[in-house]
Amino acid sequence: MDIATRVYNHKWQIDPIVRSLIDTDFYKLLMCQSVFRNKPDTRVEFSLINRSDKVRLAELIDEGELREQLDHIRSLSLSRGESTWLRGNMFYGKRQMFRPDFMEWFENLRLPPYHLEKINGQYELTFEGSWPEVMLWEIPALAVLMELRGRAVLNRMGKFELQVLYARAMTKLWEKLEHLRRIPDLKIADFGTRRRHSHLWQDWCVQAMMEGLGPRFIGTSNCLIAMRRDIEAIGTNAHELPMVYAALAETDAELAQAPYQVLADWHEEHDGNLRIILPDTYGTSGFLKRAPDWLAGWTGIRIDSGDPASGAETAIRWWQERGEDPTQKLVIFSDGLDVDQIEALSAQFAGRVRVSFGWGTLLTNDFRGLAPDDALAPFSLVCKAVSANGRPTVKLSDNPEKAMGPKDEIERYKRVFGVGEQERREVVV
Repeated sequence: MDIATRVYNHKWQIDPIVRSLIDTDFYKLLMCQSVFRNKPDTRVEFSLINRSDKVRLAELIDEGELREQLDHIRSLSLSRGESTWLRGNMFYGKRQMFRPDFMEWFENLRLPPYHLEKINGQYELTFEGSWPEVMLWEIPALAVLMELRGRAVLNRMGKFELQVLYARAMTKLWEKLEHLRRIPDLKIADFGTRRRHSHLWQDWCVQAMMEGLGPRFIGTSNCLIAMRRDIEAIGTNAHELPMVYAALAETDAELAQAPYQVLADWHEEHDGNLRIILPDTYGTSGFLKRAPDWLAGWTGIRIDSGDPASGAETAIRWWQERGEDPTQKLVIFSDGLDVDQIEALSAQFAGRVRVSFGWGTLLTNDFRGLAPDDALAPFSLVCKAVSANGRPTVKLSDNPEKAMGPKDEIERYKRVFGVGEQERREVVV
């Protein structure tokens, strides 16, 4: 596929940014089913948060074009083929991962309305309603804004400039894959949907990974691409679940137990499958220190903030203290990774623990240094649950630069979860 020509001839009506309700991350659908069964009546608000405030989105992206794209997403519903794939495909070795009651609901779903306005050079984009419906806005909303920002830059380029741009980007990625080939026993997946350069580019990146890495490439988080390319859909759960469960807690004691209640519900939902712990929502060290013994028997842990090596060392010590063999456990690294860090982490933990990588933005959106004024460099854009049943949500993370929530609630959560001094790390993507 000639991506440069496709971009040059681009008309959104025949080439929408989000093509399907399953053009989203697999973990969103897994979490949605869990929420649908456990907390279907919870009312939430999600909001766009641009951590890179120097990128003034409302000055780059036309509001009318943004509304067209968001309205198009609201018109989408599952196709028959997509429904058949979700109902009948095998995920993580299990058939009928998605239950009939959830699938019947999902097949009739249209995403709820959005609220959009401009404030100080940024877009304020919010979604309110029932949790199972609203949560499915997160990934497509981010993908639309990231791609529209890219299109605003690309529209200023001529046909040959675009061809050179994409040739350089392809070469850059292929050189990364050649680097990754040298890593023994590498296991790596595409986690790049939410901040991708474009749908077409993510699909190209996945195909390049398939050819360039062979069995080292274990799948993609993007359900639509997984279906079309006949590869594994990869994902488990995210910070959204403990953030909302914690906001619903009535007392400090309930708040302290909320992250473990999430995993208890998850365990019951998936019959002991998909047992990966994401411990950093309110601080990894405190989470593991207070964790019930049954969690030590889970398959592994995902490291998504803070220093990744320190996080993995903490997990290894925790497993050893609980009588578990770390060499049989899995550590998934997924925070802002690129090839040098992947190589270093692989070497540090080889033979000590099973290691896998979720490669995100710097796989599907690494156009750094390729456009004038670095106008296509990736930036940090998120869409998070900011309230649940009228109460604010809080995220502390292992990196205070990723913390979110009202200041008084952040201090309360730090007290309840015993979070002390934290190391600040620049959030690039």
